[in-house]
Amino acid sequence: MSEVQLHGFGWRHAGRRAWAVRDLDLHVRHGERVLLLGPSGAGKSTLLAALAGLLPSDSGQSEGSIEIDGLDPAKARDKVGIVFQDPQTQLVMARSGDDVAFGCENRGVPAAEIWPRVSDVLDRVGFRYPINRSTAALSGGEAQRLALAGVLALRPGLLLLDEPTANLDPPGAALIRESLTAATSPETTMIVVEHRVAEALPLVDRVVVLEPGGGVRADGAPEVIFAAYGDKLASDGVWVPGFSFPPLKATSQSTSDLVRADQASVRNRLRPVSIAARAGEVLAVTGPNGAGKSTLALLLGGLLAPTSGRIEAFGDKRPPHRWRAATLTQRIGSVFQNPEHQFVTGRVADELALGPRRVGRSPAEVREIVDELLQRLRLEKLAEANPYTLSGGEARRLSVATALATAPRLLVLDEPTFGQDRRTWQELVGLLGELRDAGHGVVAVTHDEVFVRTLADRTVPLGEPDPEPLPRRVRP
Repeated sequence: MSEVQLHGFGWRHAGRRAWAVRDLDLHVRHGERVLLLGPSGAGKSTLLAALAGLLPSDSGQSEGSIEIDGLDPAKARDKVGIVFQDPQTQLVMARSGDDVAFGCENRGVPAAEIWPRVSDVLDRVGFRYPINRSTAALSGGEAQRLALAGVLALRPGLLLLDEPTANLDPPGAALIRESLTAATSPETTMIVVEHRVAEALPLVDRVVVLEPGGGVRADGAPEVIFAAYGDKLASDGVWVPGFSFPPLKATSQSTSDLVRADQASVRNRLRPVSIAARAGEVLAVTGPNGAGKSTLALLLGGLLAPTSGRIEAFGDKRPPHRWRAATLTQRIGSVFQNPEHQFVTGRVADELALGPRRVGRSPAEVREIVDELLQRLRLEKLAEANPYTLSGGEARRLSVATALATAPRLLVLDEPTFGQDRRTWQELVGLLGELRDAGHGVVAVTHDEVFVRTLADRTVPLGEPDPEPLPRRVRP
């Protein structure tokens, strides 16, 4: 178990004017389970990175103090385990079992204990593959399970979780929450960032709400915090339990097919599927992790060729993956599951301007497009920031904005609401609804049940993943 103490702590990323977090005083006692809340961009992920000792002095400016059991976080790393918002960033080995064992080997766990630990935690998190499964072949949700297993195998005194269920289907998310209860001891101190507030509450005994710009807004037992601050927190963007959204129904009928998959498949990634996305419609693609949803999004977006079957779009005789880049950009915009995979510049404003410039918009038109998107998606203050320093929620909004910048007829989004607070979620969903009502087509791969209930005109569930051999829980 570990104790956390912060006095006036602050951090500002290099090249940024605003502080990610500032004037933070916080004491987390041994064995406490804390849910860390706050609007998108309030500094939650930055705080977890600071506690894990992952903010080197040359990457920004710090103030105040932060200690883990009286030690600087950089000297207390053996006590801490962290699961990042993007699990792909912490997978380091080619095979899944080796990835879980890697941390134990680095920490000097006796060799005889390592593989029994690996087997145990993989079972607990519901990882259904053999230990020789390639990490490169995992879906986002499967990677999330594996990353969590790697941290739980270390049996840390302080467990830091940044959106641990964000990329998981609802049954998988429930299993992870059960795993956290079963695989951690009562002495484990835990700090979790989670937008699925209602589901996370059984895991915690305390709620801390960060104030954007600095300090703690509220701190106490969950029932006390939500009773006293619920309305205010909801209006500021926190996902307070009990607040819902009315459905946003389409204002007109969907029209022609924009893209159609006819028995399209990708070997070892997606079984044959037939599906059509229409103008004036929001189509939600749902299903369990590993069913091939992200692969289908790449096919529909013209970014991947099918192994069998065919993809037809916009009446073009050529499949979308054979179109010129400029043609594809104007017709279909894609948003990846991991936003950073599509960033190519060093400034947010430049990222938004890139697409319109490539399709021949005038400088005045480019400025107008950039300014409007910055305002609509609450990115104005980040125009000069490096996209790679954004929070997960901010990066997701930027990735959506870059796809919108060329006004494509079809927008294909993979987990579009990931990492959003209540306010930015509502604005993003409203913007997608406006696009639909203006005659654009929207395809959203999502585990967000509220998104589906609120916006989807039609839902297509993909089936179970391809069957795999029974897991081999022995060292290969």
